[in-house]
Amino acid sequence: MKIRQAKFSNGNWETMSETPGFLPEKASLVLAFGERRILENTNPYQYLDQLFPEAQIIINSTSGEIIGDKVYDDTIVVTAIEFEKTTVRTVQLDITNHKESYQVGEKLAKALDEENLQGIILISDGGVVNGSELTNATNRWLNRPVPVIGGLAGDGPRFERTVVGVNQNPVSGKVVGIGLYGTDLKIGHGTMGGWDVFGPEREVTKSVYNELYQIDDRDALDLYKDYLGRYAEGLPGTALLFPLSIRVTPDSQPLVRTILSIDETKKSMTFAGDIPEGASVRFMRANLDRLVEASALAAQNALTQLGKAPELALLISCVGRKLVLGQRTEEEVEVACEIFGSVPYMTGFYSYGEIAPAGPASPGELHNQTMTITILSEQ
Repeated sequence: MKIRQAKFSNGNWETMSETPGFLPEKASLVLAFGERRILENTNPYQYLDQLFPEAQIIINSTSGEIIGDKVYDDTIVVTAIEFEKTTVRTVQLDITNHKESYQVGEKLAKALDEENLQGIILISDGGVVNGSELTNATNRWLNRPVPVIGGLAGDGPRFERTVVGVNQNPVSGKVVGIGLYGTDLKIGHGTMGGWDVFGPEREVTKSVYNELYQIDDRDALDLYKDYLGRYAEGLPGTALLFPLSIRVTPDSQPLVRTILSIDETKKSMTFAGDIPEGASVRFMRANLDRLVEASALAAQNALTQLGKAPELALLISCVGRKLVLGQRTEEEVEVACEIFGSVPYMTGFYSYGEIAPAGPASPGELHNQTMTITILSEQ
């Protein structure tokens, strides 16, 4: 595996690092993560296509860009990969509203499923998709389980629109699947939140899709405000500091769910993912030190699973973590870099939802407020 990384900022492209012997015409995969307005004004596909004519070029908007051990805003970061023993295929599908998410996941899985499939990277529009349904369908329609990782495109803290594209300039309403094929490719992954839970575990007694109405037969918003105390006055903004932990079944791994909005009339809360009736939930709160430590744990878990030095690390974290961590945001990238050492190239972005397995033998799932790390190496 040979890699070149570059960054676009202030109107200029700059090569950041490159493996000796890298040949741009042999690159088979290019990942370009950038600020949405810069992507729309720059239209980078034509430039990247000239540089890497044989590559599958994936471009998506972000809420922050990761390259090396740094986090940037208002840039485009590009990682071009020349695989030696791995084949890359992509599929792009349209999505117009969240109700199509399962159908899109099914089509994507069927299009990419082959005997030597080693993993799928999902990059989706972050505004009109149900990430839970998309990921569940992708897992369901594969003939055998493989790691499904990725994220929902971001738009800074604006939440106006997100853009995604493969082999074109990115636009809204697209879902891209990247299939990685070949038994010489090894994949490790780690996922950690680092939030503190508090209060008892409670049952979801009324919900529809991703809107939560009642917990333990009590209006969800009233109960939530009781726990927030003085922070309730700052809703919905302060909800980023107090996400929800959810277990869909007693045996499932806890997932973190971000609150997107509240409805004072219905006394309900809308989340960035499904909240099914019968699920168990607990309130959570931010602990900055533990958020940073969680990134190190995710990196260590991925490394343990891979069993060898990685060549490429893909970090996808949540815009909510970035807003909460503030000036400490870069620390969660730096600690992962320290775990890996100087060997791998690192890239990634801040998202509106992260997709990764919750554990070594788990299927890919939608996460919020979570650092997900995927590492790749060819034998």
